[in-house]
Amino acid sequence: MQLDLNLLTALDALLEEGSVAGAAARLHVTSPAMSRSLGRIRKATGDQILVRTGRSMVPTTRALAMRSEVHALVQQAHQLLSAQQELDLAALERVFTVRWHDALTAACGTALITAVRRRAPGVQLRLSAEPGTDDAELRRGEVDLESSAGAPALPDIRHRLVGRDRLVVAVRPGHPLTEGPPSLERYAAAEHLTVSRRGSLRDPIDDALTTRGLERRVAAAGPTTAFALQLALDTDLVVTLPDAVTRAARDQLGLVTLPLPLQLPDVPLYLLWHQRYDDDRAHTWLRDLATETVQALFAPPAAAPQL
Repeated sequence: MQLDLNLLTALDALLEEGSVAGAAARLHVTSPAMSRSLGRIRKATGDQILVRTGRSMVPTTRALAMRSEVHALVQQAHQLLSAQQELDLAALERVFTVRWHDALTAACGTALITAVRRRAPGVQLRLSAEPGTDDAELRRGEVDLESSAGAPALPDIRHRLVGRDRLVVAVRPGHPLTEGPPSLERYAAAEHLTVSRRGSLRDPIDDALTTRGLERRVAAAGPTTAFALQLALDTDLVVTLPDAVTRAARDQLGLVTLPLPLQLPDVPLYLLWHQRYDDDRAHTWLRDLATETVQALFAPPAAAPQL
């Protein structure tokens, strides 16, 4: 059975106005056109809908029963097909999945959750462990927002550069590298620790050392930044990692931070999402809030007030 859904709009107008002429004027059509619509509605429903009483028309019992439901359906269809309305954060109910590197989650996950709860209490955040570069999950809508150190290659994955981080060296207090200038030779001679979910014992630092005729010994690979920092605190292992996203964790553990005696490009930090969310106002709000939260990590520290 094929139904012309425009008849719902006509039926809503007829039931609201109680006359063919009034419904025609409301929808800016002629009275004969509205009369034809009423005829089609009667045929589709098997009910007269409006019956004449003297000079006026009154709705039938069935028409009265369906009036509120018809009106609600027309309003829902109008909202569904019309341009997006202003975002009402107080009324927003939605679940977002944010997949960030563990160091980034530790650095500003609390700030993001706090900001979301304060502005949109009906929104739920699912902070997911980052299993690697899986653009398929972004494309399937299983992940709403992701962090990455590289820009995506696929054109349907959008990206935004939110900061650049420099690499620093973290060691325990009293570590031999803290005694005297941390030269490149002394740095390479120490035992090192990498951070790798896949357990890789090599990273771009090794390539940079090789070009300078040096080689380091990587004694272990840790799966997360938190584990690597704790291991550096408990041993003589040296860990090299981004500065801004690990600063709070290093300070909390009391680790000593040394400059990396090696000229390397800063590490970019991108936020990624699928193009389906480009015009999604709730998603736009989330990624703008996430951008603001992450960029706070790279802001220069506030000067201490002068007494």
